[in-house]
Amino acid sequence: MTTTVQSVNQIGSAYLKQVLERSTGKSDTSFDAIFQSALGMLKDTNDLASAAEAEELRMALGYADNANDLMTALTKSELAVQYTVAVKNKVLEAYREIMNIQV
Repeated sequence: MTTTVQSVNQIGSAYLKQVLERSTGKSDTSFDAIFQSALGMLKDTNDLASAAEAEELRMALGYADNANDLMTALTKSELAVQYTVAVKNKVLEAYREIMNIQV
């Protein structure tokens, strides 16, 4: 389990660096760049959830007959939501730590 968490953290940090480089053209670690990339990740998560919902509707209405597409869309959506929740939890944890610092 610890190895899984470590590998998810490594993937997450690599993904964040890649998103930052793609959005700004360079490795910018300013708060604004990180905030904008977080908003972009939220939009991507929402898009994946919408795509999964659309695929569910297509399957339910009989327009799609490939269950593999549905499972792929649902898995992508589930992983994106899990990753987003994990990032949110880390941000809240960091915020709590900062608030507990004695000045």
